[in-house]
Amino acid sequence: VVVHGFEHATKSKSEAWKHHKTVLKQFLTDFTSETSMSLALYTVLHKPIQDHIEQYILLLTKLNEALKEGSEKDVVTSAIKEYVKLESFIGQVLDEACFTKSLWKSLGFKFTDMLCVPERRLLEDSKNLPISASTNRSDRILLFDDVLVLIQGNSFQSFDLKLVWVDGNCREKSAPGLYGLRIITPEETFFLSAKDPQMKAVWQWKLNQAVRQALNGKRDFPLWGKTGEGTEPPSCRFFTYVFRLEGKFKSASYEGEWHWGKPHGKGTLKWRDGRNHVGDFKEGLEHGFGICLVPRQSEDRYDCYKCHWYEGKMRGYGICEYGNDTVYKGYFKDNVRQGFGILENLSADHPFKYTGQWENDKKNGYGVWEDKDRGERYIGTWLDDHKHGQGIVVTQSGVCYQRTFHADKMVGSGILLLEDDSVYEGNFTEDLTFVGKGKLSFANGFILEGTFTNKSGQGLQTHGVLNTSNEQLDDRITKAQLGLEEFPVEKRWKGIYDQFLEFIHSGCKEETEESFMGFHIQTSKELRKSQEYLFCQRGTEDVSWKTEDILEELVQHQGLESLQSYLEKALKSSLHPLGKLLKALMIAFQATYSGIGANRHLLTMAQEEVKYYAKKIWEFYQGLLHLALEQKGQLPAKCVDGETSDQKACSVVLPLILPCFYPELFMLYMLYHEREDDLYCQGIVDLSLFPDIKLLEFLDVQK
Repeated sequence: VVVHGFEHATKSKSEAWKHHKTVLKQFLTDFTSETSMSLALYTVLHKPIQDHIEQYILLLTKLNEALKEGSEKDVVTSAIKEYVKLESFIGQVLDEACFTKSLWKSLGFKFTDMLCVPERRLLEDSKNLPISASTNRSDRILLFDDVLVLIQGNSFQSFDLKLVWVDGNCREKSAPGLYGLRIITPEETFFLSAKDPQMKAVWQWKLNQAVRQALNGKRDFPLWGKTGEGTEPPSCRFFTYVFRLEGKFKSASYEGEWHWGKPHGKGTLKWRDGRNHVGDFKEGLEHGFGICLVPRQSEDRYDCYKCHWYEGKMRGYGICEYGNDTVYKGYFKDNVRQGFGILENLSADHPFKYTGQWENDKKNGYGVWEDKDRGERYIGTWLDDHKHGQGIVVTQSGVCYQRTFHADKMVGSGILLLEDDSVYEGNFTEDLTFVGKGKLSFANGFILEGTFTNKSGQGLQTHGVLNTSNEQLDDRITKAQLGLEEFPVEKRWKGIYDQFLEFIHSGCKEETEESFMGFHIQTSKELRKSQEYLFCQRGTEDVSWKTEDILEELVQHQGLESLQSYLEKALKSSLHPLGKLLKALMIAFQATYSGIGANRHLLTMAQEEVKYYAKKIWEFYQGLLHLALEQKGQLPAKCVDGETSDQKACSVVLPLILPCFYPELFMLYMLYHEREDDLYCQGIVDLSLFPDIKLLEFLDVQK
């Protein structure tokens, strides 16, 4: 079909020539076959239009002389100006065409094959206006209307003018006698040096004009003259470019905003292997919030990083959804997981969750690991992804033990607290079988001390002494509280506090707030309207809250009563820094003590932790207040009532945050007092069986 179409078109074209032969012959009556082709073209095509315009100018000038002063005279004058411009424009365009034509003749065919495009025009040539490029890299410099070409020997380099920036305010250090222009392109920067300032100025003007015209997609009218002067091309542009040279972005295509030769602003990077990055850039590097997709080699899946970047590397809070169904929410530094973070595996075959400290992409420091298959939770220290150091393990059945770990293996003796109140001290295996020397204390006070063995098929055997003389076991043993000495509260969740305190040290800048304190995903509009907000609405339904507003409010609410009501609101708001800190601490607390972690032996550990939270929140509040006062140039007020900051934290903050931890704490209290509660209930039941007279007797009522 296409071929037929073309054939038809050529036929009709050639017929058109045949039909109009007579008219065409009239055009060419003055020419013989000897006349040169260019002269013939000039006479037929150029001369008539130039004559035509000249006649118009003459006619309008006569009309202008005849008219009296008034509005019409102004109109005619402006029309004459436009025609004069058109006349010079035609002349300039023809000159440019001749200039370009002579260039194609003088260049070797190797260059013309690559560079000669019918609509391309030469604007300036270094043979005509001498200028040289730095490092002797070129014999000749050609400025076209769409590209800048540097020719050296048999090769050339061309730069798209849309991505060329011209900096005229620089002096080249290597050649002090020369006047230089710095040419900046996405991957290369070089100097053009002229012998005198006039030459430099002409080249600078021509380059800037060419770049501006290339960006606008249209030529100036007339080509040079009043209109084109002085308007420099914008330094910020939007363009697509594929990187060629070695480096981080090699063979990636970038589509987005540019500033002085570097990606700057919003943009998208795409590599051939399927990686891509969408987000903010600054001076050629990822900087700000960005989403990065990295394909996994083995399967058809991606790792998706939604994170904050700093000078080309992940830094601050981020969420990473890995292709293998695990999700990490936490902090990064230099592209690796660092600081506090939660890693959760949502797949059905091995669900787990780790909440705790990371260092150099591995679990390091204090953390809580929940193995949902085995139904147990490990609370303790880690080293390079292995349980290492002191640890407490709580199981779903209510058993709880404390051991020392070395690279995931239990070493030394430990303490095992069984659900029937008996306590075993000694060595035991992972499936909680006693081995070797140990001491087993029963709830009724009997103590068995000796060596335990466990042969298959024969059950547990022991060789030792059973002491039956003791009274019932002390509460100190049956309700032994674990974890206080091993994990002092100061050592727990350092990664959370560090980020929030660092936010204050960095000056609480609005743009870094998310990177330090995590993102807030807003609820739907209906909910948003009904929620009580900390800050007055500014005419829109979304809350306009800024860090400076928060700091301003802190200064206003320093009296005890207004401070309490302010803190109450702040801690309830998921947008306020104090509210965000509380939310993060709640997540850590629930990861430790809810569900499997509800065990009576952890009550004191939980109580101390909540008290410490209050202290840290108060510290964070104090930090924000100091910063707010500093910015106002005031000094923080001295504490009048003589309370220390710990007492203040207990009296002001603790009552406000306790309700957030009630569910877990109440469960721990209930388990702690379970035996007494059972006995009490049993007593009530027993008494209710007495007849009235017996009951009165029991209560020592006088007969």
